[in-house]
Amino acid sequence: MPTPIVCGIETEYGIIVRSPEGRVASLSPMTASSILVSAYEDSGLEVQRTERAVVRWDFDDETPANDARDGVSVATYAPEVETHLVNTVLSNGSRFYVDHAHPELSTPECRTPEEVVRYDRAGEVILRRAMDSAKGSMPPGHEIVVYKNNSDGKGQSYGCHENYLLARSTPFGDVARHAMAHLVSRQVFCGAGKVGHESDGHPAVGDEFQISQRADFFEEPIGLETTLKRPIVNTRDEPHADSARFRRFHVIVGDANMSEVATLLKVGSTMLWLGLLEAPGRPEPIVFRDPVRAIRTISHDPTLQTIVELDDGSQVRALDLQWRLHGECAAAAAAGFYDDGVAEYAGDVLARWEAVLNALERNPLEAADVVDWVAKYRLLDAYRERHGLSWNDPRLRAMDLQYHDIRPDRSLAARLGLERVVTEASVEAAVITPPESTRAYFRGRCISKYGEDVVTVNWDSIVLDAGEPHLRRIPMLDPLRGTREHVGALLDASGTPAELLRRLAR
Repeated sequence: MPTPIVCGIETEYGIIVRSPEGRVASLSPMTASSILVSAYEDSGLEVQRTERAVVRWDFDDETPANDARDGVSVATYAPEVETHLVNTVLSNGSRFYVDHAHPELSTPECRTPEEVVRYDRAGEVILRRAMDSAKGSMPPGHEIVVYKNNSDGKGQSYGCHENYLLARSTPFGDVARHAMAHLVSRQVFCGAGKVGHESDGHPAVGDEFQISQRADFFEEPIGLETTLKRPIVNTRDEPHADSARFRRFHVIVGDANMSEVATLLKVGSTMLWLGLLEAPGRPEPIVFRDPVRAIRTISHDPTLQTIVELDDGSQVRALDLQWRLHGECAAAAAAGFYDDGVAEYAGDVLARWEAVLNALERNPLEAADVVDWVAKYRLLDAYRERHGLSWNDPRLRAMDLQYHDIRPDRSLAARLGLERVVTEASVEAAVITPPESTRAYFRGRCISKYGEDVVTVNWDSIVLDAGEPHLRRIPMLDPLRGTREHVGALLDASGTPAELLRRLAR
């Protein structure tokens, strides 16, 4: 049985400020992002905000320069100054902060793909409420508008990163070799689509439509960076957990999705595939002759018929690779390889995965209700044909952006009838309550119950003021402890941090 995989998503949102005339105002994105996050902190929308101080992030255990390729810390340095500007932790266990020039929301740790979708959607609700609250801090008629996309059309890209907690016993070299084929080819069902092409510092150009928003920005097969010379496989070794037992696979290659099914498949298929790395006799890795060229080639062909070259000289389509990966995971599920927790969602993920591959094989347009790039392409191409436009037309670029508007009354994606995975009621609940199956439950409950006495929080610890001479740090090094089953009754019975600490010490 594989180690249970814990997953979460970090989304950097695009941000602009519009003036009363509808023009983009001159306020810097960094300032606008700070206003946005601060507005949510001060709004009273969080349960812990009433008569309680804002809970701050603890940077003590941040080690973003550790490289998984050799297991040696290159350096330990504080996060860049931009990440210190505004930074808070919410009662649902998530983190809401300013990262460089963008508002970013990191979901709490989740155990299932459906849970990831729910908290990803809850993040959108939080951003919308922050936008509404921020209006009171803006000049008359000005508003902050947020987009869930990955590039600004001017040569700047921002990420939607996934994190998968794996067993430390799985060598990182094996993870990197086996993950490459999936990360390069999965864009056929989880790409968000984009008009034109662009790269770092070079605005979008070209009379074309491509599958992925991010593919143009990757320059290396493997590496530590996330903003310069971006690698397809990132080597950051910062588990935010017991480093002797766990490693965190930090995936930076994905697009932010408006489609719930695309998000579910993006993380669900990756969770199943990574789980196979602990299987005896696991399949041999699929190796590209040139991974960077492959990810770009696949992205630039919406027909899905372009072939890429493997290291053995054979040539395959992205769909061929996905069928092979799906088959390996399906065989493992049929053989009972996955544990009970994974088996609960494996059947649904495999069925959806197979269905979308079949639709893409027959005619990509058949997947328009579940795949973002297809939904966007169908909408924009119909408009282009109706008005006799080239893909270079600025009206199409404007529609491209509007697809990702997170305001339901303005979002083109919201009007297309994309298939849902979660209910609105479950999303609303996820805005203020944490998942029950990971340590996020303990974090979120502490924030909502003891907010004024929570000094700082990190993914793997929480610092409380229990009225003693010294502050008390509670380690949370195991993401699978601190669940409702584990600590729910204890938290219910502890009215103060001091009582909680006494019960934990028993």
